[in-house]
Amino acid sequence: MSDSYLAPGLPQPMPSPDGLDQRYWEGLNDEQIYLQRCTDCGGWQWGPEWICHRCLSFDLGFEAVTPTGRIYSFERVWHSVHPALNEQGPYIVVLVELPQADNVRLVGNLLGDPHQEVPFGAEVEAVFEHHTDADTPFTLLQWRFA
Repeated sequence: MSDSYLAPGLPQPMPSPDGLDQRYWEGLNDEQIYLQRCTDCGGWQWGPEWICHRCLSFDLGFEAVTPTGRIYSFERVWHSVHPALNEQGPYIVVLVELPQADNVRLVGNLLGDPHQEVPFGAEVEAVFEHHTDADTPFTLLQWRFA
């Protein structure tokens, strides 16, 4: 994507070596959010694990969730955490709660004015930022006000 939110040069995200989160990353490429769900108790969880956090079952799968949520918390970043971000700042990182999935929380950037007001509980929707020109194409999950 030539019009990406973040500057080039950041390490490329990728599935974990054990492949446990592979379905999540594949879903982002298809503009879907897939999260882990226990087939025994129905509980949602993130990050993915080999065992259910609630009932200790090993019978877990991934299901798509509606790509909307609400802001649980945020941080306005003023100082870069990576050299590739030295010229980009401030920017806003949000923790988004997904009520439709047991209030699982995901992290991403809030698109728009980096000085904007960020009310807790504000409704947001997913933005899928595709990086098709990378050595191994990937998609980032970003957020914007709904």
